[in-house]
Amino acid sequence: MLNSASIINCSFLHMKEELDQLVAGGTPMFHIDLMDGHYVPNLCMPIKLIEELKKNYPQIIMDVHIMVTDPSSYVRRLADAGADYVSFHTDATRFVRRTINEIRAAGMKPGILINPSQRIDHIEPFIKYVDMITLMTVEPGFAGQPFLEGGMERLQEIADLRRKHGCEFLINVDGGIDYEKGRRCKEIGVDVIVGTVHNIFRQPEGLTEACRRFNRELG
Repeated sequence: MLNSASIINCSFLHMKEELDQLVAGGTPMFHIDLMDGHYVPNLCMPIKLIEELKKNYPQIIMDVHIMVTDPSSYVRRLADAGADYVSFHTDATRFVRRTINEIRAAGMKPGILINPSQRIDHIEPFIKYVDMITLMTVEPGFAGQPFLEGGMERLQEIADLRRKHGCEFLINVDGGIDYEKGRRCKEIGVDVIVGTVHNIFRQPEGLTEACRRFNRELG
């Protein structure tokens, strides 16, 4: 599995130092949360940050999660900033297929997210057109929440859908994953874990060794 290191968990005052540690540990992806204060009751992060991250770490995949009420309006700016994957919430727009097509036309890989309150099968009409499906195992908007009960069963449903339709999208899981849950995710067939300092990276030896441990045990 790939470690998509969650940038929201970095110290803003020491971000460059911590990002360098993540990269030194072999992190292939940065998970960047964009929140507009409307779709979720929080504000984070500026698009300019993606541009600076891509400029300074061109080898790192930028996995951007937009929690916004009008995802289409962000597509062009995210492409210009250097985003690689852009995932949006299906209940944030009436035009899911159009938004998927816009993301791909802009040269990025489209993804969709499933909230804890949404049925898994609602994504079935879209799964042949996306490159990533992310299951939220916490409510979107705030870092550090505990993993919600039933998350593993929901991940299995997504894996079953992928197998049923012969799709190749990546399965990503975001929220409350520790090593015990990570090993179960690997058995299910999850491809990407959003790693955070609240669980995966809470290691006394520091971020670099925490990333190396992730790669040894879950990679």
